[in-house]
Amino acid sequence: MPRLSAHMTVMHNAANKAAKRLLRDFMEVENLQVSIKGPGDFVSQADMRAEATLREELEKARPGYGFLMEESGASGSDKWSWRWIVDPLDGTTNFLHGIPHWAISIALEKRLPDGATEIAAAVVYCPVNGELFWAEKGVGAYLNDKRLRVSARRELHTALFATGIPFAATSSSNRLAFARTLGALMPATAGVRRFGSAALDLAWVAAGRYDGYWEMGIKPWDIAAGMLIVREAGGYATDGEGKDNVDNVVVAANPHLHPKLLELVQDGLAAKRG
Repeated sequence: MPRLSAHMTVMHNAANKAAKRLLRDFMEVENLQVSIKGPGDFVSQADMRAEATLREELEKARPGYGFLMEESGASGSDKWSWRWIVDPLDGTTNFLHGIPHWAISIALEKRLPDGATEIAAAVVYCPVNGELFWAEKGVGAYLNDKRLRVSARRELHTALFATGIPFAATSSSNRLAFARTLGALMPATAGVRRFGSAALDLAWVAAGRYDGYWEMGIKPWDIAAGMLIVREAGGYATDGEGKDNVDNVVVAANPHLHPKLLELVQDGLAAKRG
């Protein structure tokens, strides 16, 4: 395992501090007070406390960096050179139902001289089982201290995929696009899973547990960190057009299966537009 950079050390420390309180709250999940942001989209006191902890730790270590956070949105200077993209609790619904599948997601975005941006570093931490997935651009992807590589499967019929199933707040057009993609993929694969955390879905693609993952109507804080981890593990993680953008559609897989999965997702999106 390479020596941790200064940025990665900051990210590890922030994730560990937020995780301690989240784990305590998870053990007392029935006592949490819950407010409703929208249909099927819940936010708890734990979520907001974790975001406050992460912001405090990251800001203290790197004052002047911008933020894009799930609960509080964008903040800091519009002319940021570095920006944190944070989901303090990805898998909130799992958390509130006592399901031990949720994560803290932190990505560090860098603005390049030409004005474009790239994800430079990433952490996805699942505190319940102590699995910390992390990556830095050009350094590789790791699970704790173990190097990660995507799977080597080449055929759809042997592959296991993950996705996010649309829920109440999802637009009817996105539901149609998802249904078309799922309908084409299901009979052609070894299976499709829906575990409820986009950040962990991507991390598990990087670890070779899944062969691919797609989702529509997703947010940057859900996927920014995981996309870099997939790429640094040797996989492809793109938007619905096959570009490297962190967009509202994500398609991730090993190099053999990504073109096939992307084609099916694009067919689904074409149904949405039609």
